[in-house]
Amino acid sequence: MIHWNTPNSLTVLRIAMIPVFVGLFYLPSDMMPLERVNLFATVVFVLAAITDWLDGYLARRLNQTSQFGAFLDPVADKLMVTAALVVLVDFDRLDAVIAFIIIGREIAISALREWMAGVGAGGKVAVATIGKIKTIAQMVAIPFLLFYQPLFGFNVAQIGTYLMVIAAILTLVSMMYYLRAAKSQLRA
Repeated sequence: MIHWNTPNSLTVLRIAMIPVFVGLFYLPSDMMPLERVNLFATVVFVLAAITDWLDGYLARRLNQTSQFGAFLDPVADKLMVTAALVVLVDFDRLDAVIAFIIIGREIAISALREWMAGVGAGGKVAVATIGKIKTIAQMVAIPFLLFYQPLFGFNVAQIGTYLMVIAAILTLVSMMYYLRAAKSQLRA
């Protein structure tokens, strides 16, 4: 039975934000100018990121962790990031190769974690510091690429692009880290 609590509700809200986020980019241009779309999409993405942090914090603080939440939270994260990357590629703000590296790694490592948990070795591929740093780089880069226009004299698009390249490099490094951690199980 699914236990509905505040953290799980926030996770479901994050998933519900995805069609709103994507839909903003495909509104007719006479309904909303692109600059405003960029702003609203950035706000929605940042709010989703805040709910990601908040649901984890509340689950621990209120002792409301659940198996359903542990399953759904990373799914919600990956769906939101994937939606953002696909939109960014579609609007020529991100190279498809970088998006493929990030999305491909997420699928591969999720499958690896699932498999490792199934053979009783899930702890070997638990979230590591390199994975957290990769996530921070990508979660800062994406809003920059969503906002895209200059802000206070800063070339936001260029900063976002540099950060996304760093995130892609960290993505590859973290994938190698997790594969190395699972090497003994993969050989068996």
